[in-house]
Amino acid sequence: MTHASAANIVIVGAGPAGLAAAEYLAQAGYGVQVLERMPSVGRKLLMAGRGGLNITHSEPHEALMRRYGVAQSWLRPALDAWTTQDIRHWMEGLGQAHFTGSSGRVFPSAMKASPLLRAWLARLQELGVVFHARTAWKGWDAQGHLLVQREGQDEPAPMQADATLLALGGASWPRLGSAGGWVPVLAQQGVNIAPLQPANCGFETAWSDLFRERFAGVPLKPVALSFAGQRVQGEVMVTANGLEGGAIYALSAPIRAAIAEDGVAIVMVDLRPDMPEQEIARRLAATRPRESLSNKLRKALRLPPVAVALLREGGQDIPSSPQALAARLKAVPVVLSAPQPLARAISTAGGITSDSCTDGFMLRAVPGVFVAGEMLDWEAPTGGYLLHACLATGRAAAKGLQAWLQDTGAKRYPLQP
Repeated sequence: MTHASAANIVIVGAGPAGLAAAEYLAQAGYGVQVLERMPSVGRKLLMAGRGGLNITHSEPHEALMRRYGVAQSWLRPALDAWTTQDIRHWMEGLGQAHFTGSSGRVFPSAMKASPLLRAWLARLQELGVVFHARTAWKGWDAQGHLLVQREGQDEPAPMQADATLLALGGASWPRLGSAGGWVPVLAQQGVNIAPLQPANCGFETAWSDLFRERFAGVPLKPVALSFAGQRVQGEVMVTANGLEGGAIYALSAPIRAAIAEDGVAIVMVDLRPDMPEQEIARRLAATRPRESLSNKLRKALRLPPVAVALLREGGQDIPSSPQALAARLKAVPVVLSAPQPLARAISTAGGITSDSCTDGFMLRAVPGVFVAGEMLDWEAPTGGYLLHACLATGRAAAKGLQAWLQDTGAKRYPLQP
């Protein structure tokens, strides 16, 4: 095995993927330095844990794999090697108890990220990992050495590394550190990069002024959204310009694709997902004929004002017969025109394509440089799948780096100018 005295590894990015890679390589005996341009590490992890750190999902492994869509064949070796049970054991090893919620999502018992992150960083420091905060990667110099600029320095300076692992994230939540600035740097080296796009995001629609003024910020629940043959039940939030929330996030990939192709996407909203259409029709038929529509819907179906108002949006005539009205309530059309900006998205679609990487996640165009996490071209819904894949690909890229160093004898292989 190559040891720390023979090799120096630089990891750029101290998010979940970068920290996972640092842990694997340090445990294997390598000298590891982690660069982070922000003042502290793990900022996106801490943000993810604000409402409870959903770190993975307990569903069967094959079902979990399907959550990654077309990228599952590419990600499978990494996810097979770092399963939900592995993550549970890893948390326990850090002294962090965990539990599985009623939805199947797995959380640390503390329901936040800070205790887990503190324990993780303590382990990494014990393993000898060296962190450099406020330190930005600026690409390579003419000799192929890393260019690094520390806060306060006027110009970047070269830094020696036997191998480099980039874990710079996508471009969502840029204020937390991942801004996508790596795209032009790697594209210039001949790396194929699918355009970065918002994933797990809200979408815009043209609300009427009255609806916007009255209901922006109001949750719409429970509802079920249907689009492109998929149906997701949950909650959405009305915003000033559209809809966001878990139910629409789960459909963001096909909605985004439809808007790119057709200019709009029409999502059907079921305002009473827990009630069959015939039962809705029966209850509506039992109301007094002279009652207003709002009263009928409130008394018979307990629809909140925001749901009644959504039924009126769009300019379509509202059916008068109980059966036709019941059918409309089970499928209210909402026209979506654009995804919210990438900076507001939970995660990023697009990134470095699979044909740009070896099986060990090394860039074919830049030997000795490995990539992991949201830099790669994959996406998944919320529910623990995002963090799971970041942790898994971080470890997989670290294994690929280790194998490459062993094959090359840990000699320095700078980027060819």
